[in-house]
Amino acid sequence: MSPRTLYRRVAVAEVVTWTLLLIGMLLKYVTKTTDLGVRVFGLAHGVVFIAFCLVTLLLWVNQKWSPGTAVLGLLSALPPFLTVWWERRLERSGRLESTDGGWRLAPGGEAPRTRAEHVVSRLLARPVAAVAIGVVAVVALTAVALVVGPPVGKQG
Repeated sequence: MSPRTLYRRVAVAEVVTWTLLLIGMLLKYVTKTTDLGVRVFGLAHGVVFIAFCLVTLLLWVNQKWSPGTAVLGLLSALPPFLTVWWERRLERSGRLESTDGGWRLAPGGEAPRTRAEHVVSRLLARPVAAVAIGVVAVVALTAVALVVGPPVGKQG
């Protein structure tokens, strides 16, 4: 899967979970019928939000984005529906593809120079392990988020 395809899929998933969470919030706070949507879709959105942020960091290193581009990518996950706009903006500007359309740091690609590039290169050389590490990272960060609590105030 190319960097562009991966980023697009995670960006769309983030928009879908935002939509479901907003529907859950409508049911909880407007119609006052159930809070199940917020509990279920809030967790789903949190998981996908973390995955989007991790993929943004991965692409920051692989695509040689500036720190500003990386920060804007991370911030695009905060407002509803902005991730797809951001992904399309990156695509139009050519910041999602390397010259061959693949991963710059994959085996046979550019040699890694920085510590971060070495990490990404090793992950790309072992895709099954990379996915497993990504899943573990998302689960661990989700667990931390659940312990810390909701992003704003107390849930009630």
